[in-house]
Amino acid sequence: MVETGDDAPDFTAPLANGDVDEFTLSAALDDGPVVLAFFPGAFTSVCTDEMCTFRDQLSEFETVGADVYGVSVDSPFALNEFREQNGLNFGLVSDIDKEIIDAYDVRMDFADLGVRGVAKRAVFVVNTDGAVAYKWVSDDPGVEPDYAEVAAAAEDAA
Repeated sequence: MVETGDDAPDFTAPLANGDVDEFTLSAALDDGPVVLAFFPGAFTSVCTDEMCTFRDQLSEFETVGADVYGVSVDSPFALNEFREQNGLNFGLVSDIDKEIIDAYDVRMDFADLGVRGVAKRAVFVVNTDGAVAYKWVSDDPGVEPDYAEVAAAAEDAA
């Protein structure tokens, strides 16, 4: 289990950013702290609300030099459509192989719906040294993070 103060698990995965590029966490940290916002699935109501809130508050993160990335198990092609439909101005990482959710220990199942292996709603702020500066994980996919708390953690990590 990844805790605050631990080295963040590094990963390389497809990045939906209007195109499909490669994203490596350790390389992204060269530009400043990174906010990883894990969400269960694109095109669902709470996930859409969460990603749109990050979109609307992105300037708060940019002001302190932090970059925000959404992370889900959706394909990069679905994530690009999700970005376009919601005017998201930050990249979405595709964990289609479910390796990132396993590394961060945020995998969950909706057994009653027959859906297995999606991300819990979770936020990790990783500082430029690669350490987890902030961690928030919810077992309830209907609960959104405290955005002001995440922004403050990103500022502290800068």
